[in-house]
Amino acid sequence: MEGPNSGAVPRDDLRYWLALHRTPGLGAIAFQRLLEQFSSPREFFTLPASERRCALPLPPAGRAFLAAPGWDKVEPDLRWAESESHHILTLHDPAYPRLLREIADPPPLLFVCGNPALLSRPQVAIVGSRNPSAGGLSLAEDFARSLCRSGLIVTSGMALGIDAASHRGALRAKGGTIAVAGTGPDRIYPARHRSLAQAIVEQGAIVSEFSPGTPALPGNFPRRNRIISGLSLGVLVVEAACKSGSLITARLAAEQGREVFALPGSIHHPLARGCHRLIRQGAKLVEDIGDILEELGPLAAVTEYKSAGVEKEDIDPNVPPAEQQLLVSLGFEPASIDTLVERSGLTADVVSSMLLNMELQGRVTSSGGHYCRVDKSR
Repeated sequence: MEGPNSGAVPRDDLRYWLALHRTPGLGAIAFQRLLEQFSSPREFFTLPASERRCALPLPPAGRAFLAAPGWDKVEPDLRWAESESHHILTLHDPAYPRLLREIADPPPLLFVCGNPALLSRPQVAIVGSRNPSAGGLSLAEDFARSLCRSGLIVTSGMALGIDAASHRGALRAKGGTIAVAGTGPDRIYPARHRSLAQAIVEQGAIVSEFSPGTPALPGNFPRRNRIISGLSLGVLVVEAACKSGSLITARLAAEQGREVFALPGSIHHPLARGCHRLIRQGAKLVEDIGDILEELGPLAAVTEYKSAGVEKEDIDPNVPPAEQQLLVSLGFEPASIDTLVERSGLTADVVSSMLLNMELQGRVTSSGGHYCRVDKSR
C-alpha cells in the first residue's frame, strides 16, 4: 500500500527507510554508502541481525538498534505523513531535488510541509545575522521580493533577523519560499515564528532532515546549513559578523560549487565585516538584483529582469504623479540622486526637492547621499 504523501516509495518500504533514519550513529554519508551496497533499505533488513550489525560500523547503540529495530518509533513518522500537506521524500524519489542530491552528504530523507515541487525549482538562498540593522532587514526583504518577482524561489532558515525578513519579502511578492528547519518538521523554532511558518507552508514549504518530534538542538542548526546551500543555485549574505553561521553557509555553498554573493556595507559596521571577508575571498559584490541574475539567469532560466523598485500598485494613488514617478524609480534599495535622475527622467533640482519633502514626511530615508523608500506596510 502506497502512502498518500510518501513520493515514489510505498508505505511498506518507507518504514525501512525510516528505521535506518532513526538508527543511532548512522549519518548521511554512511546511509549513502549502504544504499550503494543494497538496492534499498528493505533489502538490507532482509539480512540476519548478525550480518546487519557487521554491515555498518556503528556505535553500540546503533548496533543494538539494528539487531532489534524499534518499529514502534517509525509509526509516528508514518502517521505524520498521512496529512495532506505532509510529505516524506527519499533519495530514491524522483521528486527529491536534483541539486541537493549532488552534494557530498545529501539527507537520505526529507520531511516536507507544504509543496514539495518547489524544492526542485531554481532557488537563491538569503542568509545573514539574527540581530541585523534596520537597513539590513529592509535589504533582505527587498531582495527577496525582487528575486521572487524574477521567477526564483527564496530559501532561508526561518531564524530571527535576515532569514525571517527574506521569507516575508518572498511572501509579500506572492512568490515561493522554502524554510530549512533545524528541528523536526512539526516543531517551530523560534516559537514566535509560528504565524510565519504557517504562511510559508501555505505559499511554499518547510523542509527538514530531522524526524518529527526532534527538538531545537544546537548542533542541528549548523548541520542544516548544507541543505540551505545545497538546494540553491547561489547564496546571498546580507549582513554577517566575522564569526557567523552565515559564513558557514557561504563556505558550504562554495564547496558545493554554488555561487556566493555578498552585500557590502560601511567599514565601521561590524555586520559588514563578514560580507567584506567573503568579497575578498571571491564572493561577488552585489549592489542590486541584476548582479545576481547576471550570474544565475542562464542557470535558472530567468528570462525577465524585474527591478527591485516599487510597482505602481504599491503606491498611494493620492500621491502626485511626479512623486509616484520618483517613488517607482526609487524603490527600497539605496540609490544616489544621479541614479534617480537617470531612472526617472526628472531634473536634479526636482528630484532633490521632492526627496527633501518626502523625507520630512517620513516616506523616504537617506544615508550617505543615498535614498530609499520607507516601507509603510510594516
